[in-house]
Amino acid sequence: MLKLKVVKTDMLLYAVTDCMWLGSKSLKVQVEDAIKSGVTFVQLREKNLDFEDFLKQAKEMKSVTDRYRIPFVINDNVEVALACGADGVHVGQHDLEVRNVRNLIGQDKILGVSVQTLEQAVLAEESGADYLGVGAVFSTDTKPDADTVSLNILKEICAGVSIPVVAIGGIHEENVLDLCGSGIDGIAVVSAIFAQLDIVKATVKLQQLACKMVFTTDY
Repeated sequence: MLKLKVVKTDMLLYAVTDCMWLGSKSLKVQVEDAIKSGVTFVQLREKNLDFEDFLKQAKEMKSVTDRYRIPFVINDNVEVALACGADGVHVGQHDLEVRNVRNLIGQDKILGVSVQTLEQAVLAEESGADYLGVGAVFSTDTKPDADTVSLNILKEICAGVSIPVVAIGGIHEENVLDLCGSGIDGIAVVSAIFAQLDIVKATVKLQQLACKMVFTTDY
């Protein structure tokens, strides 16, 4: 049975989906290619689908992540997460309050929370978060209005909590190693995987760089 609580190694290469770059392959196939190439965690993010279409896509995705025993969470939508049997949900600072989300999903489900400050990080952990997503660590086209988080703040957050931390926002092959020594447990990426012509090649490279970044204390 798939474990429902995350460990630090689950965070190594965290893929956040985006249908913007769908080509000839379906999102389900893209995600499976990414998992087989090194992705360790999947978040399904859909902002513009109605409930039924979102749920259908979530069920399809879960069939893939279950097959490879990869943790699978839904972005923001608790109702879809519960309906599809996802392993959990990920929420931002402007979504539902963390304690309320924990009460809705129960103690066995994964709860991820986006944070940008040490104060937010500590509060999220105290309120029931299982892991944190910190960003944007670099400027990103996915969320052009997102404020960036400095390397020093990233280090403070990692040192100030006991739960796993993943960095997100503008991360790609050329800047992964700039995060060495920050204390993060992995990287979360969107376009660095799903916008690439060769998803397999891109994922393999990112997984190698993520390993080097996590296990290098100074760079």
